Amino acid sequence: MSDQATRDETRLLIGGSWVEAGGGTYDIVNPATEQVVGQAPDASVDDARAAAQAAAAAFPAWAATPPEERLSLLARAAEAIRARNDDLVPLVIAETGATARVGSRMQVPICAERFARYARDLRHVVERALPPVATAATPLAPGGLVSALAYRQPVGVVAAIASYNFPLTNMAGKVAPALAMGNTVVMKPAPQDPLAVIELARILDDVGFPPGVVNIVNSAGPEPAALLTEIPEVDMVSFTGSTGVGQRIASAGGATMKRLLMELGGKGAALVFGDADVKAATTAIASTFGFHSGQICTAPTRAVVHRSIFDQVTESLAAATAFMQVGDPTDPATIVGPLITGAHRDRVLGYIEAGRAEGEIVCGGGRPEHLDTGFYVEPTLIVGTNDMVAAREEIFGPVVVAIPFDDEEEGIAIANDSPFGLYDYVFSEDSARAFRVAKRLRAGHVGINTAQRNMEAPFGGFKMSGVGRDGGDWGLEAYSELQSIIWVG
Repeated sequence: MSDQATRDETRLLIGGSWVEAGGGTYDIVNPATEQVVGQAPDASVDDARAAAQAAAAAFPAWAATPPEERLSLLARAAEAIRARNDDLVPLVIAETGATARVGSRMQVPICAERFARYARDLRHVVERALPPVATAATPLAPGGLVSALAYRQPVGVVAAIASYNFPLTNMAGKVAPALAMGNTVVMKPAPQDPLAVIELARILDDVGFPPGVVNIVNSAGPEPAALLTEIPEVDMVSFTGSTGVGQRIASAGGATMKRLLMELGGKGAALVFGDADVKAATTAIASTFGFHSGQICTAPTRAVVHRSIFDQVTESLAAATAFMQVGDPTDPATIVGPLITGAHRDRVLGYIEAGRAEGEIVCGGGRPEHLDTGFYVEPTLIVGTNDMVAAREEIFGPVVVAIPFDDEEEGIAIANDSPFGLYDYVFSEDSARAFRVAKRLRAGHVGINTAQRNMEAPFGGFKMSGVGRDGGDWGLEAYSELQSIIWVG
């Protein structure tokens, strides 16, 4: 196995110029080979400040740019991303460890699709006429027929801080709607795999976004990103990542009342009733093992299964792991690739050991014996209770905890007994019950008999899983301030 792509990046895009990073560079490591993919620029705090100032200076003109001109640039960006597909996909696979299937279908193409989606007409979101109201005279003003317009203005400068699991896709989901609405952006990719996102910044620069509208800073350490959450030049922080970091962003941004959009941790419950299609349920739950090695916040990591079919479901899940090839992400037959870093692999293994102490390891439980190199963890199934550490905390790896329940009320209670509330699932052949139960789950998104998503639906979490919603038109609304314009006549 060898790296399919190498790339050395030393510069940052700030105010329309590509400048050398103040902190030099650092190594980006392929999670599968543990070899260096390339160099990434290491921004200083001053670089981050300069990027925010450039975005603030560019905002008034960009916000005043006719929407059709902004959307035309987004459409051109989508075309340019598609044109770069064949060289971006190997780079994404090399730096993220994504399998060929995930890298080629869920990374670069979805990035392009998101820019194309937000290149559509947005007038129906920006302006909404309200019915006039007949109003009597008051000491404040004469009476009359009072009309109103709900008008959405851009927020201002958006710091877009993306996750490492889907770096291009996640960043596109922030930047495209933000730019469409007239905001300027400072992109901050995850330090583990920033190279493809830097290429995205180059694409946006090349297609003609004005200087300062799109900026990018990248760093190995947290200080530049932390600055973006504090300084007054930044009006909004859009963040995807852990709940702990989200809490720190909310605290830091409070002093300047920053607008926040945060997609944080998840501990999805798949509530499987006794009448469920076992194959459909286990296929969905097994996606935790195979889809990007469980490094996805929407994964059904808790299988909450009716006791009448509990053994059948756990046996089916264990059997599924036998068909999941673990290894080289560039091999089309590989289902389970590596985790992002050695430190994260060790963290996941620590949760598995906690599960071993508190419950039962049904399958997996360690590092694959046939792989001496790479940050791999075997697909692991743990049977236990909802009070186990492995059932309470987000593991972000190929680990499922199976928990039995006896009746509907108990199943709902277990599913809701979590600090998180991002994405849950219900599996039942009784559609009336499935919808009834879905409405009682404290989660921002509920899938019924499917792990598929509707990308136009609002997406976000309850409780510790985040603040705000994006997706479809909700993504446009998220990057706007709502203004009421009132007149009489």
